[in-house]
Amino acid sequence: MLNRLNLLTRHLSRPFSPSRPISPSFSAPSLAARSGLSAMTSAVHPKLIHTAACLIIGDEVLGGKTVDTNSAFLAKFCFSLGIDLKRIEVIPDDEDDIVEAVRRMSSRYDFVVTSGGIGPTHDDITYSSIAKAFDLKLELHQAAFERMKRLSKPHPLQQNFDWETPSPGLTAKLRMVELPFDPKIPAESQAVFVADDLWVPIAVVNGNVHILPGVPRLFERLLLSLKPSLIPRLTDPEGKGTFRLLFSTPLPESAVAPYLTELAARVKARGVKVGSYPRWGKKRNTVTLVGADKAYMDSLASEVAENVQGTLVATEDELDCPSDEDRVYSQ
Repeated sequence: MLNRLNLLTRHLSRPFSPSRPISPSFSAPSLAARSGLSAMTSAVHPKLIHTAACLIIGDEVLGGKTVDTNSAFLAKFCFSLGIDLKRIEVIPDDEDDIVEAVRRMSSRYDFVVTSGGIGPTHDDITYSSIAKAFDLKLELHQAAFERMKRLSKPHPLQQNFDWETPSPGLTAKLRMVELPFDPKIPAESQAVFVADDLWVPIAVVNGNVHILPGVPRLFERLLLSLKPSLIPRLTDPEGKGTFRLLFSTPLPESAVAPYLTELAARVKARGVKVGSYPRWGKKRNTVTLVGADKAYMDSLASEVAENVQGTLVATEDELDCPSDEDRVYSQ
């Protein structure tokens, strides 16, 4: 992982625009410890987490250059914890778009995760845009800077790079450790380190906006490291999460629609959602039950299987026959 991070740093460390002044720094030694996770959750935003939103930031995603996998990972992460992921948006590296989206998401959802736009180049404007969204200034995070110096290596073509000598390259690197800072909130609740071999902090703004990098392996590792701090704030503090039952049926959607409509209305009050998903070109479709009350869902399994003439399966392709030719059926 360290090699991966070093590669990322070297890749991003291209000369930046002329040097700009370094803003005052804030430091919190306790951030280097894992105990900072509990401080992050209790000092500012202690309410329960019911809902989540994901903001993917990057022209490269909208332009088709990069395939977003982070939102899918976050969706599975939230599902496993029983957090209701309400919205996923992809927006460009545009300040106005970032400001509008992050304000709206922060006001509507309990747990907001952003991905991308925190590198050293001119189009990495996530930190500055989110700071603007909440009327904050960027300040050098001294602990992150010290970790960056210790854990990253210069690019082979930057052998003469000096951490103590002002240069366009140093200015570019500093962009990655100048974070939104609210002087009214304890520093330890605004950023946290989650691994000894990573210098990248998770910046937390307005109590619920978590700013993560776009590199999938970094995004995934940082997000998973947040799990211990999130569990105490879940509706179910045991973190049992959400469950999904899959039923494989040979019937078309139109044949099962009347029963599923009635079933959905009947189980809604118990927090169970009913889904129907055509598998285009396959002989069997999928019906799902999703909810937190597994015992109640299990009690419905035989009824659902009978009414859709289906079978409870572990994966939706479990009953597919490899020798069968794929056919398109009317839904």
